[in-house]
Amino acid sequence: MQAEAVFTKDAQDYDQSRRGLIPCFEDFYGAAIQALPFDREDPVHFLDLGAGTGLLSEMVLESFPGSTVTLIDASDAMLGRARERLVNHDGRTRFVTADYRAFEADSPFDAIVSALSIHHFAGRAKARLFARAWNLLRPGGMFVNADQVCGADGETENAYRRHWFGSVRERVSGEELLRSLDRLQADRMSTLEEQLNWLREAGFDRVATWFQNFSFVVYSGRRP
Repeated sequence: MQAEAVFTKDAQDYDQSRRGLIPCFEDFYGAAIQALPFDREDPVHFLDLGAGTGLLSEMVLESFPGSTVTLIDASDAMLGRARERLVNHDGRTRFVTADYRAFEADSPFDAIVSALSIHHFAGRAKARLFARAWNLLRPGGMFVNADQVCGADGETENAYRRHWFGSVRERVSGEELLRSLDRLQADRMSTLEEQLNWLREAGFDRVATWFQNFSFVVYSGRRP
């Protein structure tokens, strides 16, 4: 099942289970915000790739009150939930239902962020996306991705899976766990090292990893 269909199906209940399904939730999302090199009042123009229900966008808007965010997602149902979430930020948001791999912008962004979306693309498709992100940023702009990676070898990957399953099975209901396992069918994860290298290939510098907890990572790159 394609990622769009999986997440459209679960849009209504997606937020309720996310904290339970991400054992390191606070540190994971917190690192993504802390990696952004802006002052609180800066008028930053953000693009949120695979914005879903708007969780990361809400954190951005609250952390940077002078900012605006364009949210793009292939699922209109997910963006519908984002509109509800961000109703108090009216005038600072724009919603686009589209495949963000083909997104074109009228003007460059100061920063591009993403959370738990890019791992749905296989291998070199991520590399092509990073190159597109580079083109959508102004010089000095920042790309920050909070996502999941696979282990560099089978033993490491098995350790990631055991840790995740052991952490969440007591935190969510059996039904929620089954829905999460269904969504895993849409995953096409790559290693962290591969993705850092693809950022460099795309032209990013200051490539850095800000957080890792088993498969959950936050990394970034800057357009020179």
